[in-house]
Amino acid sequence: MGKRSAMEAVERLKFWKGKRVLVTGATGVVGLNLVNTLEKHGAETVAIVRDWVPKTRYHGNFFGNDSSVVIVRGELEDFNFLTRTMAEYETQVIFHLGAQTLVGVGNVSPLTTFRANIEGTWNLLEAARIIECSSHQFEAICVASSDKSYGSSKVLPYTEEMPLAGEHPYDVSKSCCDLIARSYGITYTLPISIARMGNIYGPGDLNFNRIIPGTIRSVLEGRPPQIRSNGTPIREYFYVEDAVDAYLTMAEHAKKGRPGDAYNFSSGEKRSVLDVVQAILTEMKSDLKPVIRDTAHHEIQNQYLSIMKAKKELDWNPRYSLEDGLIPTIAWYKKVIA
Repeated sequence: MGKRSAMEAVERLKFWKGKRVLVTGATGVVGLNLVNTLEKHGAETVAIVRDWVPKTRYHGNFFGNDSSVVIVRGELEDFNFLTRTMAEYETQVIFHLGAQTLVGVGNVSPLTTFRANIEGTWNLLEAARIIECSSHQFEAICVASSDKSYGSSKVLPYTEEMPLAGEHPYDVSKSCCDLIARSYGITYTLPISIARMGNIYGPGDLNFNRIIPGTIRSVLEGRPPQIRSNGTPIREYFYVEDAVDAYLTMAEHAKKGRPGDAYNFSSGEKRSVLDVVQAILTEMKSDLKPVIRDTAHHEIQNQYLSIMKAKKELDWNPRYSLEDGLIPTIAWYKKVIA
């Protein structure tokens, strides 16, 4: 698992070489890995960065002196900034990953979450609509939604036809973001595709309140891992290279699909939080025991996705199991934390 065929790699290189690409949320775990991959494929990438995080120097050559990536400082809440950036760099493909991504932060600060995720999305898509009307330059606009946009459901797995029904602030923000993207795709025939993904992990993630980074750091520091929930919630844990592959695949098919269409992407593996922590402990050969705090509130108990649509329409499949993804992930944290 984890490798593309030689023919697939050549086709991908041909598609992206010289392509002018804009990435929002470029300092997040997916954004950093996506930018690095685009650079390897010869794309001319512009990365929008709101905050400069010194530790991101560990993420690879994105911030290196020899990188060809153009870094633009600004916020998604600034409509004029987005319009100017797209026009100035003659963007052909957009990956809109920028968002406030933490459920807990959304509960504590709903207004800033709504502004970043909802207003930020309509600003970006309205800027794209205005530019498209005059130049017809966009080949693909890929918008990051989430499995959280579906809200809580007694019927699982989630399929793309199910209604979006977020309840808590972060979930609602992603439901809104998703619907706004769909509206712009259908109404203005912009080449918009929407990605609904499970919990993403992998090299580059410095949000240690997430279960995988937090558990790995605890083990490396000799502390028992802390579990906020009771350990039973079911999720899918999606390795970042699979997520990057999904975004690239979605963009490559954008012109062939229906504007505003959404796709579920996930690992296809259902794991409880306690299972994931135990898999990390096993891989790290640790005899530490997790501490179950059971203090999490306003989180959905079980979430997992059907990926049949992506398999059928995009010929996409995940390449990494949880055990496959944990090996390079743990190795990265060992290097960074050391």
